[in-house]
Amino acid sequence: MEIHGICNERFSAVREAFTASLRSGADVGASVAVYLDGEPVVDLWGGYADQARTRLWQRDTITNVWSTTKTMTALCALVLADRGELDLFAPVTKYWPEFGCAGKEQVEVRHLLSHTAGFPDWDQPMTLDDLCDWEKATTLLARQTPRWEPGTRSGYHRFTHGFLIGEVIRRICRQSIGTFFADQIAGPLSADFHIGLAAEHDQRVSDVIPAPGPAPAPHPRVTIPVGAYVTTQDTWSTQWRRAEIPAAAGYGNARSVAAVQSVLASAGQTGLVRLLSEDTCHAVFGEQSHDIDLVLGIPLRFGVGYALTAQDAPVRMPDRRTCYWGGRGGSLVVNDLDTRMTFAYVMNQMSHKGLTDPRSNALLHAAYEAFTP
Repeated sequence: MEIHGICNERFSAVREAFTASLRSGADVGASVAVYLDGEPVVDLWGGYADQARTRLWQRDTITNVWSTTKTMTALCALVLADRGELDLFAPVTKYWPEFGCAGKEQVEVRHLLSHTAGFPDWDQPMTLDDLCDWEKATTLLARQTPRWEPGTRSGYHRFTHGFLIGEVIRRICRQSIGTFFADQIAGPLSADFHIGLAAEHDQRVSDVIPAPGPAPAPHPRVTIPVGAYVTTQDTWSTQWRRAEIPAAAGYGNARSVAAVQSVLASAGQTGLVRLLSEDTCHAVFGEQSHDIDLVLGIPLRFGVGYALTAQDAPVRMPDRRTCYWGGRGGSLVVNDLDTRMTFAYVMNQMSHKGLTDPRSNALLHAAYEAFTP
């Protein structure tokens, strides 16, 4: 299996782990990137862009990264906070007055970012059509009552996360979150990541491949079960690609994910572009919750917009100022502010392992070998 791209010899263990994953068949097509001080030291890709293995994964191949998109949505909010246009501790009603009913008057912006607001789901079943209808999705959320006291526990806001934060951003900027992200973040960074994919990029898309075998039963510690609104096959549709579903429908590859997120790991600036102050970067690490997540049933420690490293975290990494999140099927991004490293892994072959996917974890551990004396 031929691997393409660049890899600094200091990170040769990443190349070896990536090659092994593709050769073993664990990956069909994938990409991995490591940025240090905002610059790429690993940018590798290989394998196939389709399940039939007839098209090679190219340098510019992109795919749906599912909930890794949430880190892009969070970054949009942080950029506005850094500019003084968004107060992370303000009530959501400051920006979205209609939200202030049914016991939500005290829900703060930081609660939306940390999955502690009490809205892991809609109160009614949602179809793909509903998820593609921004006004319907946000109006329904504005009418709901929180399912627990906001700010006290996390319960993963799988799809609602992007609509809640995205509507706050829309009220401030009078732009959709996809447009804001493209204009204010991806554009200045020349990053090939998209929330709402234009037709001109369709030929580069590698559709995600369903995970083999049946989905596992919910974790026994799940308190609030949340239904699945879309199947893997739904994401192959033009409807999904064009919609702005900012918790789950972002398109990119490891290079573009790392290029954007490295702003956080490199104190707010990459190259000539500064998007955040150091203080705003550090604000991510204000702990909002640390408990068994009510929806996922696993221990999670959430900061502002990202999960934080902890001894009981599902993603094992050194105990540093490190934040992360991943996507359904296995994609992962990690920002380490102490080493100024960003790690990203994006693939098309999905698994049922989530944040504990052995492919992403092996690559991450290989990246950290570069920092071992």
